[in-house]
Amino acid sequence: MCGRFQIKKDEKTDTLLTTLKVSGRPRYSDDIAPGSWISFIHENAERHINSAIWWLLLDHESHKPNYKYATFNTRADKLNNKRSVGYHPFRESRCIIPASAFVEGLGDKKTYHKIELEGRAIAFGGLFREYHDQQSGEIIYATSIITLPAVPEWAHIHPKSIPLMLDHENEALIDQWLDPDFHDTAAFETILKPAINLQQRITPIDRPSRWNPCGESFLIP
Repeated sequence: MCGRFQIKKDEKTDTLLTTLKVSGRPRYSDDIAPGSWISFIHENAERHINSAIWWLLLDHESHKPNYKYATFNTRADKLNNKRSVGYHPFRESRCIIPASAFVEGLGDKKTYHKIELEGRAIAFGGLFREYHDQQSGEIIYATSIITLPAVPEWAHIHPKSIPLMLDHENEALIDQWLDPDFHDTAAFETILKPAINLQQRITPIDRPSRWNPCGESFLIP
C-alpha cells in the first residue's frame, strides 16, 4: 500500500505537469498522510489540477474521511467487483496523482523505504469521486491510489502490494486513462499487472513522517 507521499516544487514535477499538459500548480508538501488534502489531475473537456481529500469514501454529511473503511488505496483486484467503492470510478472518473516520492514499510514497524523514480516525478494511477455540499453547492473531491499485487523485487520493501505508477510519457495511455468517456477498461489489463517498468531509487529511512535517510540508496531494477 502507498501510505505516505510527498510532492516537491522542482524540475521533475514541472516536467510531469508540462508533459501532461496541465496548467496550474499542485499543493506542494514534504509529507502527506492519508486523509490529507492533495492535488489530482482529471479531465472534463480539458485537463484540470484540483484539490481532493486523499480518501475515496467520505461521510456524506460531514464530507470527512469515513475511517471505517481504508479507501486511500484501492486494490486492483477489486476494480471489477460491482460492490467495490472503486468499481464505478474506475470506469468513469480515473485520475493521476502527482508525487515526488512515497514511503513503504515492510510491516515490522521498523523497516521503511523512500521510493522515487529515477530522473522523473511519479504519476500515480488513481480514482476520484465527487461529493456535493447541499448547503454551499460546493463540489468536494475524494481520491484513491490504485495498488497492484506484490512484486518479487519488493520482497524486503513491501511484500504485499505496489502502487500503480503510470508512464506519463505514454501519451496514448494517458489520454485513455484521463478520458471520462473511455469505458473499455479491458485496455488497462496490461498496466494492472504487477511489474516494475520504470527504474526506482530506494532509500532506507528511519520513520515515515520524518523521511530521514538511514542507509545507502540502491536502484531497482
